[in-house]
Amino acid sequence: MIEETETIEEFLTRCSADVEEAVRTAAAAEILPRFRRLAEHEVAHKSGPHDLVTDADRLAELRLTEALGALLPGSVVVGEEAVHADPTTYEAIQGDAPVWIVDPVDGTRQFVHGDDGFCTLIALAHRGVVMASWTYAAARGQLATAVRGRGAFLDGERLIAGPPSPGRDLVVATSHPDFTTDEQKRVLRALCTDGVAPRPCGSAGLEYLAVARGEADAVAFSWEAAWDHAAGLLLVEEAGGAHLTGAGEPFRVTGGNTLPFTAARDAATARRLAGLLGATA
Repeated sequence: MIEETETIEEFLTRCSADVEEAVRTAAAAEILPRFRRLAEHEVAHKSGPHDLVTDADRLAELRLTEALGALLPGSVVVGEEAVHADPTTYEAIQGDAPVWIVDPVDGTRQFVHGDDGFCTLIALAHRGVVMASWTYAAARGQLATAVRGRGAFLDGERLIAGPPSPGRDLVVATSHPDFTTDEQKRVLRALCTDGVAPRPCGSAGLEYLAVARGEADAVAFSWEAAWDHAAGLLLVEEAGGAHLTGAGEPFRVTGGNTLPFTAARDAATARRLAGLLGATA
């Protein structure tokens, strides 16, 4: 619980471990018991054949909404499934109250297919600034965390992305073709050039983690949903990376961005890719 005169930074110093426990508890109770054990009635489609939702998504988000709200009274929760039910709840990201941005199962398609490439994403933002993030790959037993100004960590080890190795193509995870329009595909084709090796992304959260670890060089995405990006963008920033839109501006979780945008393991790579994307936007 936040004290009356406590800042968000002070709250994070005191309660980060409680947030970690809430994430682990939700995954242990609602996600992992259903991994590779989903019944047919526990899976449904939302907006299209590739947009899946499961009971694990819904129930984990409900559990996290209750736990996170209790940790920080006066905060609000913007969760993917709640926004799907009532799109107006997304507007809270632009408000003055601290907001928890939650994706209970990022990579639902992987989860449904029994692939361990999924994670739970939580970010705490205040007035449009992401202050902290948690990326929990439950099936892999990995937890990545970041607090603004304090660094990024994976299972307690500091993450430093570092610049790409010279002389090789940049590995860039891009919006999956199943989730892009023809126009978005056209713009993203700007990355099909010498020195760049684009590939379709999996879980956005795990792709951001790969950039923060220096295992991938960048991501390039064509959608704005904050629950997919907020946690990973801070993770990349705190590992030494940068993010830019095609207009050359940092991505804003409050929306209104020029798309696509990129997040890369260093500022020079971000500028290079944003330039390619901006030239065709």
